[in-house]
Amino acid sequence: MPKLSPYAAPGVYDPPIYAQALTAEDARTLVFIAGQVDYDANGGCAHPGDFKAQAHAALAALKSQIEAGGGTLANVVKVTTYITDMRYRADYGPIRTEFFGPKMPPHTLIGVASLAAPEYLIEIEAIAVL
Repeated sequence: MPKLSPYAAPGVYDPPIYAQALTAEDARTLVFIAGQVDYDANGGCAHPGDFKAQAHAALAALKSQIEAGGGTLANVVKVTTYITDMRYRADYGPIRTEFFGPKMPPHTLIGVASLAAPEYLIEIEAIAVL
């Protein structure tokens, strides 16, 4: 039976109804990162209407979650990104490259009608292997 340990990285909003991240330890450690958004200190949207700022903040939160679990972005094996308008795709690519480099791990980009709150324009989740 794997040991499951939920956590939230320091400085990243820790909502009461789900884990921001979860490590599953056995012979290897798997880290499952919940969808990260542009949280402010109270769990609201820090940059309403600003896709680029939200993308940077969501990726920074994702990076923090992985590092808090003992890894780096190099340990990421799968990323899923949800955006509310596919026109943001062109803006997202260069920002994503800042964090992952020119060739990132497997990635799925999904257009959705909305996210958990109408102010959020992007949400990013990942799986990492340590």
